[in-house]
Amino acid sequence: MNILVLYADDWRHDTLGCAGNPIVKTPHIDKLASQGMRFTQNCVTTSICGVSRASLFTGQWMARHGNFGFKPWKTPFSETFPGILRANGYYVGQVGKWHNGKIPAKEFDFSTSYSGRHWYKLKDGRKIHVTKRNEEDAMKFLAERPKDKPFCLTVAFFATHAEDPHPDQFLPQPESMKLYKDVTIPVPPNATQKSWENLPDFFTDKNEGRVRWKWRFDTPEKYQRMMKNYYRLATEVDAVCGKVVAELKKQGVLENTLVIFTTDNGYYHAEHGLADKWYPHQESIRVPLIINDPRMAKKKHGTTNDDFTLNVDLAPTILNATGNKIPKGMQGTDIAPLYLAAKKPAWRTEFYYEHPTITNANRIPTSEALVRKDLKYFNYPEHGVEQLFDITKDPREENDLIKDPAYKKQLAEMRKRFKELKAAAK
Repeated sequence: MNILVLYADDWRHDTLGCAGNPIVKTPHIDKLASQGMRFTQNCVTTSICGVSRASLFTGQWMARHGNFGFKPWKTPFSETFPGILRANGYYVGQVGKWHNGKIPAKEFDFSTSYSGRHWYKLKDGRKIHVTKRNEEDAMKFLAERPKDKPFCLTVAFFATHAEDPHPDQFLPQPESMKLYKDVTIPVPPNATQKSWENLPDFFTDKNEGRVRWKWRFDTPEKYQRMMKNYYRLATEVDAVCGKVVAELKKQGVLENTLVIFTTDNGYYHAEHGLADKWYPHQESIRVPLIINDPRMAKKKHGTTNDDFTLNVDLAPTILNATGNKIPKGMQGTDIAPLYLAAKKPAWRTEFYYEHPTITNANRIPTSEALVRKDLKYFNYPEHGVEQLFDITKDPREENDLIKDPAYKKQLAEMRKRFKELKAAAK
């Protein structure tokens, strides 16, 4: 079986038409969902670009693969899914964003690496948008791949990530500017000063989430401009996803290709008075996952699954689908039984979330969590702060119950389980 991973950036679970978003247009990804399964409770174990990418390839929590930012991970490349596939006869490509130190080009048959900007000037003098560049590289891989080998391609988009130093942040292609021109993007109910003040006291103006909120969302006019351009970038990525899948169909290999669409982390759209990601709130940790698997029965097409699936699950899922052995060090679980097995398998009902300090504890502090569907326990170890939220009653995570005597028993149990899962992640 061939493998195609369509991997977007800074794109949370509900930035899809098929996920109920009333504004953003994602027809090609919606079509993928109609021909496969969408996982509505898919999450990342660390919500930041570099670490999440390391977890995708290694199938491991940060605590094990050792990437605490943007440097190379410690796990041998031979124990990653692209490394194993290549060793077993696959033609393997990675195009676009890498973000784990210098890309190890020798480990791939085809690779390009670039991110950080939305517009580039190429050696031939052309000015090209990063998403168009992703498209050209993906198409080049598919055109040049040897036809007598199975292939594995990861298309790692930079969009919808902001161009951080640029005052406009989100820079779509000119032809996209007509999109969303006459609509008003709804502002989240908790994109308020009160919600910001509900955060722990160490969330100050020095916090990077607040700094970037001021860049993007601190006036109603700026919010509309930024969100429209963000959605334009999303629609551009969707169009490229459609073109790549169409090329697979044209080449006659789509029916033998496992297609995965997912993203590296979620994104605050001003909820809690924040921008970007990092912390354990739902907006930050929940990301899209759509799997279009040739083995999937047609009656499963267009359905959803609400089990906890994680980014660390994708490496073992890919390896099992291709008949390769899963290394003992991989910590994720093959997702395929959730849609292939006649009887639903036993599955996780909770998971451990971890995020490292980036720069310092005031800018982006360490955060950890035990995540369940009904309750979520937060821990900020550098500041000695814990929080507890009842997700069923408070899905926006505004009412901290850490001192509520009614939750004393649940809190004690969750603290104990948190420590167990944290130890198991190493």
